[in-house]
Amino acid sequence: MVEGNRVARRKARTRGALVKAAQGLLASGNTTASVLEITQAADVSNGSFYNYFETKEELWQAAIDSALESAGDYLDSLTVDLDDAVEKFTQSFRLSGRLFRLEPELSRVLLNSEAAAFAAAGGLAPRSRRDIESAAEQGRFDVDDADLALAIVAGSLLSMGRLLLAEPDRDEAATVDGTTQRVLRALGISAAEAETLCSRELPTSYSGGVHAALDPTAQSFT
Repeated sequence: MVEGNRVARRKARTRGALVKAAQGLLASGNTTASVLEITQAADVSNGSFYNYFETKEELWQAAIDSALESAGDYLDSLTVDLDDAVEKFTQSFRLSGRLFRLEPELSRVLLNSEAAAFAAAGGLAPRSRRDIESAAEQGRFDVDDADLALAIVAGSLLSMGRLLLAEPDRDEAATVDGTTQRVLRALGISAAEAETLCSRELPTSYSGGVHAALDPTAQSFT
C-alpha cells in the first residue's frame, strides 16, 4: 500500500510537471513546442510524455483545464459563505480581475488560449453562468439570455486583463472595481448598489493562497 502511494505520488508529480511546463509555454504564446522541448521544460524524461498524454493537443487542453478548474475551485472556496448570488458573482469577478497581476503566467494562458478556455467544461465560465442564472432566478439580475450575459462578462474580464497586463502602472483596484460596476449595471443592478457591492472588503487570504492553489505540482496525494 505504501509503495502504491509512492508510485501514485511520483506519477502525479510527473504529470503535474508536464502540465505546468505546458502552461508556461502557452503563457509565452508557444503552441508549436516539440515534445522534447516540453519534457525538457518539465525536467522529465522524453519518453515519459506518452505515459500521460497521447498528443500535444491533449496536454494543451489539460494545461488550460487545470488552470481554470483550480482558479474556479479557489474562488468558490472564498464565496461559500455568501447566500446572495449577486454577491457571489461580484466577489468572484473582482477577485478574477486581480488574478491577472497576481498570476500573470496563468493569465497569459487564459488570454492566449481564449477559445479553448471558454470551451472548457470546468473553470471560470460555467461558474460565472451558474451565478448569473442563480441571480436571475432570485430576481436580482435582469437577464433573459444567459449566453449573452456570459459573453458580456467574459469579454469584459478578458479585455480588462489585457489592459492590466499591458499597462503595469494602471491602478488595479480602480480598474477592476470600475469594470465590475459596469458589468453589474449591464446585468440590471443599480449604479448605487453596484458601487456598494464593489466597496466591500475582499477576503484577506486571497493573495497569499492563490499561488499554491493554482500550482499543478502542489497537489497532495495520500
